Amino acid sequence: MKKIILSLSALCLVAFTSCKEDATSKIKAENVTQAAERDAVAGDFPVITFDKKEHDFGEIENGTPVETVFNYTNTGNAPLVITDIKSTCGCTVPQDWSKEPLAPGSSAKFTVNFNGKGSPGSSTSKTVTVTANTEAGTETVKIKAFIKGTPANGIPAVANTQVKSSTQPGHEGHNHD
Repeated sequence: MKKIILSLSALCLVAFTSCKEDATSKIKAENVTQAAERDAVAGDFPVITFDKKEHDFGEIENGTPVETVFNYTNTGNAPLVITDIKSTCGCTVPQDWSKEPLAPGSSAKFTVNFNGKGSPGSSTSKTVTVTANTEAGTETVKIKAFIKGTPANGIPAVANTQVKSSTQPGHEGHNHD
C-alpha cells in the first residue's frame, strides 16, 4: 500500500512540474496590458443620486390616488442604464423612466403612482427598487402616507394617536373589543 501511495505521489509531482514551464511561456505582455486596462475601466460604475430617497404624502383619504416624481442624476463616471423599477405591491406603480443610457452628469426622473388604499387610521410605506448597472445593482426609494378614514372599529382615525384598550370596571383582565 505504501508503494502505491509513494508511486502516485511521484507521478503527481512529475505532472505538476512539467506543466509549470508550459504555462509561463504562454503569457503574452499584450494580454497583460489589455487586462490591466479592462480592470481599470471596470471600477468606473455609474452612481445614481436621488433628489430625495423618501416621499411622504402626509394624510390622504382612503382610496385617493396620489403620485410623486423622483429625480435622479448620474454622478458616476460611466453611463447609467436603468433596466427595471418595481414596487413592493401592485398598489404602487413606477412609470415613465428612460431605458436609454444616461451620461455622467445628466439627470432624469420617474413617476410613482400610489392608489391610496390602505387600512384607515394607519400609516403605510412602500419601497420602490431601481435595478441599474450601478455597483450595488439595485437602489431603493420609499413612499409613505397616513390613510385617513374610519376603521372597522368605528372610531375615527386621527394621525399620530393611539387608542388604548381598557378593561371595564368589574371585569379586570378581560378586554371587550
